[in-house]
Amino acid sequence: MNVTAADIFILLATGAVAGFTGGMLGLGGAFIMTPLQYFVYTNMGLSADVAIKTAFGTSLLVVLTIAISAAWRHHREQAVEWRVAVIMGGCGMIFALVGATLANHIPGAALKIVFGAIAIISSVRMFIATRELVEAEPGNKPFLWAAWAIPIGLFSGLLGVGGGVLLIPILVIVLKFKMHHAVANSLAIIIFTSIGGIIGYTINGIGVADRLSYSVGYINLTSWVLLAIPGAILAQVGAAATHRIPRKLLMYIFVIVLLYIGLRMIGIFEWLGWPL
Repeated sequence: MNVTAADIFILLATGAVAGFTGGMLGLGGAFIMTPLQYFVYTNMGLSADVAIKTAFGTSLLVVLTIAISAAWRHHREQAVEWRVAVIMGGCGMIFALVGATLANHIPGAALKIVFGAIAIISSVRMFIATRELVEAEPGNKPFLWAAWAIPIGLFSGLLGVGGGVLLIPILVIVLKFKMHHAVANSLAIIIFTSIGGIIGYTINGIGVADRLSYSVGYINLTSWVLLAIPGAILAQVGAAATHRIPRKLLMYIFVIVLLYIGLRMIGIFEWLGWPL
């Protein structure tokens, strides 16, 4: 199973788009990287189960790289509240490890459907929230932050994402963060949650047959390099763009991207025969 020039181009381009979009929307970029990695890996001959879990595990390591780059830029804009990030991220990291372990016992096809369904539900809820924008302050609620970090961490580890798809709606709708600050804090929290998932996918992928060369567990290092280098660079650009986009427009962009990825992952476009 060799990497072709076309595969390299796809991964480099995917990393660039994921970095920019992740840095701008606070998602980490896994929702873009995972479907395209899955496409590349299955074309290379990997089974669907190994391909999706390799995509999840590798995406988490790239997400960590993108999140560090983007969070640093948002920190320079004084948009990150590190106390929130450490509390939510620390709790989320523990449960991300649990989620990654559970994922090892769930069929890849089922994970794809769950991945897509949650993205669609979150996009609908965020669209509704655009009509409910408030100016309330998030307040000092460390126990509430920790409680919400549990499902976020589980989701992160289970589906190989940083957790931004749940984090942004929770930070905006439940915890009352303004959209720009939600994006910034989401990326800071993702630094921690992605680490838990990385550990889980590394341990649970050891000894699995038919993995790609240069893989550690379910994490492929070749793909990580190709995705992470452009991703980290473009994450800086995306994070800078966040603070120049009106809040409501930023939320609409988030909704559209999330809805598209969700529909793609559950196979709607393939079923309709649309090349999207």
